[in-house]
Amino acid sequence: MAPDVEAVFRESYGRAVAVLTRLLGDIDAAEEAVQDAFLTALQRWPADGVPPSPAGWIVTTARNRAIDRVRRESTRTERYLRAATEAALLAGPDEPPEEGAVRDDRLRMLFTCCHPALAPAARVALTLRLVGGLTTAEIAHAFLVPEATMAQRLVRAKAKIRDARIPYRVPQDADLPDRLRGVLAVVYLVFTEGHTASSGDRLVRTDLCAEAIRLGRALAELMPDEPEVHGLLALMLLVESRRAARVTPSGELVPLPEQDRRRWDAGLVAEGQELVRRCLRRNAPGPYQVQAAIQAVHSDAPTAADTDWRQVVALYDHLMALAPSPVVALNRAVAVAEVLGPAAGLALVDALDLPRHHLLPAVRADLLRRLGRTAEAAAAYDEAAALAGNATERAFLQRRRAELGWEGPSPTAGGSA
Repeated sequence: MAPDVEAVFRESYGRAVAVLTRLLGDIDAAEEAVQDAFLTALQRWPADGVPPSPAGWIVTTARNRAIDRVRRESTRTERYLRAATEAALLAGPDEPPEEGAVRDDRLRMLFTCCHPALAPAARVALTLRLVGGLTTAEIAHAFLVPEATMAQRLVRAKAKIRDARIPYRVPQDADLPDRLRGVLAVVYLVFTEGHTASSGDRLVRTDLCAEAIRLGRALAELMPDEPEVHGLLALMLLVESRRAARVTPSGELVPLPEQDRRRWDAGLVAEGQELVRRCLRRNAPGPYQVQAAIQAVHSDAPTAADTDWRQVVALYDHLMALAPSPVVALNRAVAVAEVLGPAAGLALVDALDLPRHHLLPAVRADLLRRLGRTAEAAAAYDEAAALAGNATERAFLQRRRAELGWEGPSPTAGGSA
């Protein structure tokens, strides 16, 4: 895909599909129309140039393609349905929104995909595709499953919507809380993919981070009494506040302990910390609130050495009780290593199983390095670099490996410590 078209695809695919789904009432038809529009952009933009409003051009072109398809495929017995569909399409994306609690197209799409008739994993995966515009490979990475497995899940999820005739509509106020857990999971995964892209040359996808935060703010406005909504928004704001300090001017990754904290966005830090304090006053902790509290501890420390690691460990203990996972356990091990030493952290890491993910061997490599077990650290860095899909992360791991100065044979990566 041409760079200009790819950039617009990344930024506008979700919005275009959401708008066309509202007009067509059919997700598959909307996706097909939007994909046709991007194919047309690939043909025209290199010669004609990128239009002043690329996203608007995509939506308009997709709408016109949908009108053509409706006219071409309709039979005489379907003329009344065709007329109604054409009228909706010709009204355009600027028509007045339907009444209801959710007026934003992408937020409405998000709640629709989180319909209880779909399995929880399918809700998240489908919304990542339709709202976030992530590729199947990126979603598979987020779920730690093979790409072929995720492709099948997406096909089944859309078939379920079609066969069960799940409507694309605004949920009623009473339906919103039941859909909230899946919605928050989707927003968090969109932000996670934006914060550290699973593939490509860029460390950060700012479009996804901005979209996730925008959705988080919309959710907070829509559901002001839900503490987990505010917890997720706080978590994203605190993490996003460090974006400028995460890479050097030449684009090299800078890990949290080595970041220049003067480059953190003070406004986002203050807003995130205020949301955390608001959540604490509610005294109804949930997983996103606890994760936000962990990030607030980091943000409170003027230097890495001032971090209250014992509080971080205590918060991870709480998080493990609320929402245990290998990734949470891995992050807890990092905190334990800061309190009790790298040997204690390594013992926890070696008990974990996180297949196809570079983070476990990366953490293991760092702990082995600190213990002076250079050969094993070199092997772990090699394993982590081989698994890292993001070029910036891979280059960082390779630099760390080179800094070891180890040229001899390495033991098998991931072997027992």
